[in-house]
Amino acid sequence: MSTTVPAISAGLATDVGRVRAHNEDSACMQGTVYVVADGMGGHAAGEVASRIAAETVGELAERSVVQVRDIVAQVGEANRRILASAARHPEQTGMGTTVTGLALVSVGGSRHWAVFNIGDSRVYRRLDGRLSQVTVDHSEVWELVERGLITPEQAHRHPGRNVVTRSLGRDPMGVVDTWVFPPYPGEAFVICSDGLSNELTLEEIEAVLADHPDADEAATELVRRAVEAGGRDNVTAIVVAVQGEDSDSDVDEDTTPRENVNGSSGESRS
Repeated sequence: MSTTVPAISAGLATDVGRVRAHNEDSACMQGTVYVVADGMGGHAAGEVASRIAAETVGELAERSVVQVRDIVAQVGEANRRILASAARHPEQTGMGTTVTGLALVSVGGSRHWAVFNIGDSRVYRRLDGRLSQVTVDHSEVWELVERGLITPEQAHRHPGRNVVTRSLGRDPMGVVDTWVFPPYPGEAFVICSDGLSNELTLEEIEAVLADHPDADEAATELVRRAVEAGGRDNVTAIVVAVQGEDSDSDVDEDTTPRENVNGSSGESRS
């Protein structure tokens, strides 16, 4: 395995927002593992589920070598822990969470980024100054967008925008989407709950990254602007920046999920 590790800086910010009584988002930055989880279930249960998910996936940072299959297995372990906690505590029945994130993994003996996702939290990637959404929302509304029935702008106002089709806290939990690509100097990632993506457009997120090259400052500013724009949900953002200048070369990105199986049922976010 290559010992070359890119110089990385990362920042994390979170806010309860203007509407919610408490913050059900959880996040973890451990080594080169970055996770955001957005809990659901009401009361304290959503917070419990998201914390279990973030901490469990974050345990991957303790390993010297991580592969994509390890991430998928660890997300499965998080799901088992959430179900076990709910079984022990009846007041947690029905709790669940999204989970998404980024980790450095070994592929063919070299370092690659792996993005993973279940739910409608997101990972964005900025490369050569352009921001794109890597993850695919597991939501009823995003399925309408992909079928061309509504636009992404209409999705922001759709009454069913909080209904997710995959999450942790289910048995079976559904498929974990993964994407893998090599790291590039100057690239950056935004990992966030939908409290950010529902308030700020792709262009607004891109502008913050351009104006704030420091990862910690960028994360703080993204969350501040999302709260200022409405703050209708909890808001969490991790910004991960790979040091160096943006690459001028063409990049053949693998941005297709290895598997993409839609869940059969919807779950309303609280």
